[in-house]
Amino acid sequence: MNVFSKHSPPSVLSVPTVPARTATRRSVLRGLGVATAAGTAAVCLPAATAHAAPAGQRTRGVSGTYALTLVHLGRDGAPTTDYRTLLTALSGPDAGSGRELKKLPGTVTVQVPAGRYLLDSTLSTRPVGEGTWGNDWLVQPRLDIDRDMTLVLDARVARPVDIRPPVGDARFEQAGAFAEVTYEGVTGVANLMTMSLDLRVAHLGPDAERGAVRTWVDSYWSRPGGVCALGYAFRGERALNGLVRHPTQAELATLVVRPGVPASGPGTALVEFSPSAGPSPALGLAVPPGGTGTFLLTPERGTWDLVYGSPSGEEGPTNHYFVLGRSFTPGSTTVHTFDLPVFGPALDCSPGARPVAQRTGDTMDLAVPLLADGDGHVPSSPPFTASTVTLHRNGTLVATRRGEKPGHASFTVPAGRASYRLTASATQSRGSVTAAWTFTSAATATATDLPLSAVRFGPDLALDGTAPAHTTSRVTVTVEGAARRSGVRSLTVSVSTDRGATWTQAPVTGGRITVTTPGPGKAVSLRAELTDAHGNTLTQSHLDAYVTRAATGAR
Repeated sequence: MNVFSKHSPPSVLSVPTVPARTATRRSVLRGLGVATAAGTAAVCLPAATAHAAPAGQRTRGVSGTYALTLVHLGRDGAPTTDYRTLLTALSGPDAGSGRELKKLPGTVTVQVPAGRYLLDSTLSTRPVGEGTWGNDWLVQPRLDIDRDMTLVLDARVARPVDIRPPVGDARFEQAGAFAEVTYEGVTGVANLMTMSLDLRVAHLGPDAERGAVRTWVDSYWSRPGGVCALGYAFRGERALNGLVRHPTQAELATLVVRPGVPASGPGTALVEFSPSAGPSPALGLAVPPGGTGTFLLTPERGTWDLVYGSPSGEEGPTNHYFVLGRSFTPGSTTVHTFDLPVFGPALDCSPGARPVAQRTGDTMDLAVPLLADGDGHVPSSPPFTASTVTLHRNGTLVATRRGEKPGHASFTVPAGRASYRLTASATQSRGSVTAAWTFTSAATATATDLPLSAVRFGPDLALDGTAPAHTTSRVTVTVEGAARRSGVRSLTVSVSTDRGATWTQAPVTGGRITVTTPGPGKAVSLRAELTDAHGNTLTQSHLDAYVTRAATGAR
């Protein structure tokens, strides 16, 4: 997230992207040599040579350059030095590089090679008293340099950007305006980020090629316990000429984030929420334990990414959960709860999901998320006190891996077809999980998924991970992985209230089991025994899956 002073000009970046076919990547912002005189500046780039020429004659340099004169005018129509102008080369010898002009007289001449350019210029209006900077952003997606020319960059042509949420308790924090232009395989990106509501934008010059220009504006507002994230994206041939959007509540979607209490202990979670496509000056939200964070967002911006940072303990890396590429519909409410039991394996079956257990040739690579939280969010660095992965082949031990990230290991095995038993376990400060799979496997020519399954349990818990004591409740049971694809031949679920000393079967009816909780401060343990349609098996147990509290305890 970029941070800007409300009483300073905005920061502007232009980061061109060069395709892999380009031999080298030049510096994004190239140093300029400057000579000034009488209110104008002549800028000579390292690769160019300036030449005086008779009036009316082109001043093309020996290296194929032309003189580009830029005249910067403020909102009052007078020349201004409060600007920052960038030229991003999309073709020619400098394709993929950016050239920056700032802190120069209002009229500046620069020698540039022939080619296609993206030009963007931010002209800033100085604040009066305690006011904030006014920013006028002019974007010319298509600037073809094939002769000497003069461009007038006049702030008066810009039109307002007026994006406001439909809630009265929101306070504007920051916004970003972006333009991305692609030409002959080279992409240039320009942006303006500001903490001032006084933002205006304008398109300059001719249209670019069809669909070559992608523009977006993201505006972020804070409110008690939440954030308004309002973004709008467009594709066409031109940059924006102002933008007015005042969405209604019905046009927005609501995302509610609830933090549980992680094994590392209580603390404040940090939530970052931003559009998936393109950079954005996202606004982080701190959410205390027992609280909620609420985001109002614009579904038409596209998919969104959520990054949840768990409160970190004194030791070990911070644990994050990544919820990426999620779409929303207007008027909908989505709730994500993090760090809540039952922790266990999660095997995402959605198209494009990252493989978690594969065999390639004679190697088995495992990245099973063994400690996903109750909502199935996969942790980046789950807290654990012990971790073991063991592999047997035809009843003989192949190897044991200890202390690695839970569910992660790699094994080299003989090529021939054999029966395997794979066991993964992890212990946390308040419970443990073990999953044991059996399957047959042989060497493969390409990466092939191993037929692993998982069972997810979903009790109704308070945000501290507890259930009321001496109550009867329904717990959801969900099958994931291979058995979800091929079908379930058999599934038996059992419950223990004495840490696995004894087990009682709990029939699965309508995807749920019935659990009667023990007295306050005691734990419920769960076990699943599954066989899929192809005979592969899973035995999965959760000791101290969740604990109980006095029935009158607050939720």
